[in-house]
Amino acid sequence: MLTTAVAVKSSIHTHPSAAVRTGLLPNGPLGLMGAPMRFARNIEIYGEDEPAEYLYQVVSGAVRSYRMLDDGRRQIGAFYLSGDVFGVEPGDVHLASVETICDAQVLVIKRSAVMARAEHERDLAKQLWTLTVRELQRVQEHSLVLIKSAEERVAGFLLEMAGRNSCAGTIELPMSRQDIADYLGLTIETVSRTFTQLAQSGKISLESSRRIVFRNKAALKRLNG
Repeated sequence: MLTTAVAVKSSIHTHPSAAVRTGLLPNGPLGLMGAPMRFARNIEIYGEDEPAEYLYQVVSGAVRSYRMLDDGRRQIGAFYLSGDVFGVEPGDVHLASVETICDAQVLVIKRSAVMARAEHERDLAKQLWTLTVRELQRVQEHSLVLIKSAEERVAGFLLEMAGRNSCAGTIELPMSRQDIADYLGLTIETVSRTFTQLAQSGKISLESSRRIVFRNKAALKRLNG
């Protein structure tokens, strides 16, 4: 897996964003600037403290950002789904590592090229500002999640995923229970038990380990506060 990750990064640096018009994601200027690349499951796209030379946009699949704590635990900071842009950093290095959750296609965009265009294109500059603010809000909101009860955390997570899904009545989670646990600061046993409790109380239905049907979203919202 390490060899594959190195090869992928080498490919990014050898074939930097070629400013091709892919037409894959027409949401804003960034969707017109990237070179599409495919990544297999569990492949690192970039690592913590590596130079932040590129921006990335998910075309399909899903990725996670994470940091390894001193005690060896993994802390997931965010999940990025189709259409999401990641790799936005306040400085010149990445503050966390990012790897794929499943097979994914990602647009790789040269950061310097984006910044150069943003100096002359107001819409692009506005989009970059919006992305930066959104990342700051995400970090702030996630820090508040970690002070809630397990049931509140899981309910909030499901509502978050529903809000990012066009079919909000049913969601198919790309991430594993372990991913969810590392995102919410819980054990996998607690996450699984809480899913079961929410199902038994009629708030959700578990069609499979990853397919969730919302039965009483209002109750979830009340639980989430």
